[in-house]
Amino acid sequence: MGRCLDPVCRMCRREGIQLFLKGNRCLSPKCAVTKRKSPPGVHSKKRATKLSDYGVELREKQKIKRMYTLSEKQFFNTFEKAERKVGKTADILLTSLEKRLDNVIYRSHFSTSRLQARQIISHGHILVNSKKVNIPSYSVKEGDLIEVKSKSKNLAIIRDSLKNISRQGIPTWLEVDENEVKSKVLMIPTRDDIQINANEQLVVEFYSK
Repeated sequence: MGRCLDPVCRMCRREGIQLFLKGNRCLSPKCAVTKRKSPPGVHSKKRATKLSDYGVELREKQKIKRMYTLSEKQFFNTFEKAERKVGKTADILLTSLEKRLDNVIYRSHFSTSRLQARQIISHGHILVNSKKVNIPSYSVKEGDLIEVKSKSKNLAIIRDSLKNISRQGIPTWLEVDENEVKSKVLMIPTRDDIQINANEQLVVEFYSK
């Protein structure tokens, strides 16, 4: 699978918001988005122009894709699956992204970023309903129990991440037991349950052209 090797701080500056690709380090006063409001590039301030409708849609697509740390192919495949389902495509797309196991690990505060969550899953530290799952794109279902393996519960990266629960909170569709390092999917999230700074409808319009 291809990996994006672009500097993550440049991605945040390009989208103009914190994508939290570095986890807790994005909360530092030294965050690139906080220090520099302009997009990356030597002449970025000089060439700043009003975006066309296509440009606005493209930036929104890139923002959501980068937020969930997916490749273009992965993101487009997720969109195509959402489009084939009955209902509002934009809402189904976001729900599908939220149901990914790497996102659930991140939302449960077992990792400080989705990239870190992907690494934890790939290294075999995660159980879903008592069975090892090492596929970050695995889609969870209502009632699923996600837990860190007993031997991995005291990993420093996991314990450090759990400290953020009181500060950042837990989504209403998840129940987290930080002592046992377990989380349960109480329900499949709806659009109202997903707190992200994005307009997913523009993604539908972008791919519909």
